[in-house]
Amino acid sequence: MPKLLIFIGLALLILTVYTVVDCALFERKRVRGLPRWVWIFVIVLVPLIGPLLWLFVGRGRGASPVGRSFRTVAPDDDPEFLRSLNNDKDTRDRLRRLEEELADLDKPDAKKDQDVPKTTDPGEGDQPGRRDS
Repeated sequence: MPKLLIFIGLALLILTVYTVVDCALFERKRVRGLPRWVWIFVIVLVPLIGPLLWLFVGRGRGASPVGRSFRTVAPDDDPEFLRSLNNDKDTRDRLRRLEEELADLDKPDAKKDQDVPKTTDPGEGDQPGRRDS
């Protein structure tokens, strides 16, 4: 009989610790009935009923509402986002102008290279006694 009481007490302790940790780490939006701190007091102060109440009443359901999906979709896979890009003429014109400006920056400017005089000779900035290969 004492071994059974020890086993039941240990099981009750494990259940209590599990439910306290679960309550403390559970999403705030999904806690039902009472504030989180009250649930923790109920779990600790009412030995068997407190943890069971938390598991069956206070803990919100994990299922998402019907018809709503919380799956993350990349922008290039989202049809609504792609439609909004196609309808925005100002954005397309702005992108075209930016691409033209970028292409102009990439073009080599022959005048610029010829007008810049060399101000230093090779090795002029070297420190004396230094051997670089």
